Amino acid sequence: MEERIISPDLQSDDRGFDVSLRPSSLAEFIGQPKIKENLSIFLEAAKGREEPCEHVLLYGPPGLGKTTLAHVIANEMGATVRVTSGPALERVGDLAAILTNLEKGDVLFIDEIHRMNKSIEEVLYPAMEDFALDIVIGKGPTARTLRMDLNRFTLIGATTRMSMLSAPFRDRFGVIHHLNFYGENEMNEIVRRSASLLRIPLDEEPASILAKRSRRTPRIANRLLRRVRDYAQVRADGILSPEIVHNALNQLEIDPRGLDESDRRALRTIIEKFKGGPVGLTTLAAATAEDVTTLEEVIEPFLLQEGFLERTPRGRLATEQAYKHLGLSLPSSNFIL
Repeated sequence: MEERIISPDLQSDDRGFDVSLRPSSLAEFIGQPKIKENLSIFLEAAKGREEPCEHVLLYGPPGLGKTTLAHVIANEMGATVRVTSGPALERVGDLAAILTNLEKGDVLFIDEIHRMNKSIEEVLYPAMEDFALDIVIGKGPTARTLRMDLNRFTLIGATTRMSMLSAPFRDRFGVIHHLNFYGENEMNEIVRRSASLLRIPLDEEPASILAKRSRRTPRIANRLLRRVRDYAQVRADGILSPEIVHNALNQLEIDPRGLDESDRRALRTIIEKFKGGPVGLTTLAAATAEDVTTLEEVIEPFLLQEGFLERTPRGRLATEQAYKHLGLSLPSSNFIL
C-alpha cells in the first residue's frame, strides 16, 4: 500500500526526523496533562526510594507520542533505555538475551507489544513480577527448570491494540495510560516548537493552518511541516507565509479538516453510489478499490472521530457534516443529524 502523507504510522523517512524533535523531559512534552501529572508523581516517588519505577503500559492510536514518552520516562529516571518491538522477539532466546544484559534500573521498551508471541509473553511474567528468568533445560522427563535472577528493571510497553493483550499480562503493569488526540492549542505549540528546533521561521497564522490539518496527531504535524518547508524552499525562497502553507497543503491534497483524497473518495462513494448509506464494509471496499483492512484501520477511524461517518449494525452512514464538507446537497431523508 502506498504511504499516505497523513498516515499516523511511522514511515521510513520519519525515523531520524522524529528523533531530532523528541523532547527529553516531561516539562518539554506538550499535551497529555493528566498523564504528565501522574507520571511526575510516581517517577518522583520512585527516585525518592532509589528504586526503578513500576512497569508502564502506554496505549492509543499511532503517532501520539508513546515512544517519545517511554524515552522521557527513561531520561527522567536517569536510566539507559533498550528498544525492541513485539515482532522482533521471535524466540524466547531473543528476550532472554536482552533481559540478562539489563543493568539495575534500565528501561526495556517494547513497541507493538501486542504482536509479541504468547510463549515469550509467558516468559515475561516471572521477569516482571520476581525479576527472574525461568529457563527450561532438556526435554521430556529429564527436563528441568533453571531460575536466573535478573537486575531490577522497568518494562515499558506500547500498543495500539489494548484488547489484544491478555488480562494476566495487562495486570502485571503497575501504570497504564491511554494517550488521547491533541487539542488545537496543543497542536499549535507542537508545530511552533518543531519549527523552532528546525530553525524554520513560522508565525502564528501559518502554524495554525498546519495544526488544523494535522489530524490532531504530532507525527503528522511534523511530517507536514517538513513537506511545507520543502515547498517554501522551492517556490517562495523559504518563507512560510499563510498563503504558501495553504498552497503547499493543497498541493498535497489535504483539505482544511485534514482529509486527503482517500478520505474524500470513501465519503463520496457512500453518498453518490449508496445514497448516503448504510453500506457494508466489504461492499464499500470493492466500490472504492481499497483493501478492507485499509478502510477499517486507516481511513475509517478519523472519519468517525471527526463526525463524518457513523457505524451502524447495517453498515456505514455518511453524516450531515460529510455532505456539507464535500459541498453536496443533503437528501430529503436518510441522513444522520
